[in-house]
Amino acid sequence: MSTGKRSAGLLLFRVVDAENAPDVEVLLGHMGGPFWAGREAAAWSVPKGEYTDGEEPEAAARREFTEELGLPVPEGGWVALGEIRQAGGKTVTVWAVEGEVDPALAVPGTFTMEWPRGSGVQREFPEMDRFAWCTPAEAAERLVVAQRVFLDRLRRHVRGGDAHPASPA
Repeated sequence: MSTGKRSAGLLLFRVVDAENAPDVEVLLGHMGGPFWAGREAAAWSVPKGEYTDGEEPEAAARREFTEELGLPVPEGGWVALGEIRQAGGKTVTVWAVEGEVDPALAVPGTFTMEWPRGSGVQREFPEMDRFAWCTPAEAAERLVVAQRVFLDRLRRHVRGGDAHPASPA
């Protein structure tokens, strides 16, 4: 039984032509709520969310993608990108799936929190307030620092490297 928080997510990608090799664009979400408002650098994330011991991480990744974007997960093979531990101690496991969605069609899920802090007022905010297709350079700047390794792993896979396809649950 695990004691730390765990999240699972899906990194949607599309293959694009680069100068000397195939490359990717990835779909990222800007984290919602007042803490992230007005921030760009390191304020974007792979669509992901927490899961408990009773849920398979693949199922959580699928659920969270659908909840955060309000769109179904595109069909296609999943590429295991592994896991990382973020600065706060949360373990994040991510898969990539090749597909297309229009970010303008996203209908983000919401969460409720007290805002302003100490006011006693509960307000609702989008989990992710916008989505965008990003080039590797844009994604490297926008992504939360710990998640940038998933971009590197995906690019290595697309160029014939070491990530391996995995079937979703």
